[in-house]
Amino acid sequence: MLVAKKKAPARTPVKGTVYTYTVLFEPAAEGGYTVTVPMLPGVITEGDTLEEARERAKEAIRGYLKVLRKHGESIPQERKVELARPVKERVAVTV
Repeated sequence: MLVAKKKAPARTPVKGTVYTYTVLFEPAAEGGYTVTVPMLPGVITEGDTLEEARERAKEAIRGYLKVLRKHGESIPQERKVELARPVKERVAVTV
């Protein structure tokens, strides 16, 4: 018996510039992940799973860059430097 295989849809070329950033995924105490992008101040999101957190990070970055473009601001380019390991400390404060 001969079975016809479905042909994969043709890919449409992506138009635009590709930007790549380092993204930090920190496990959240209540579950899931908190996501930050060191090169883009204020970009923070979260996801219940690592996969969801990745997708939300892409959405947040895309939105941030679109706003920069809209306002005529330059888009930050990530430098080719190795990020240092985060420092974890407990800090006590009195209020």
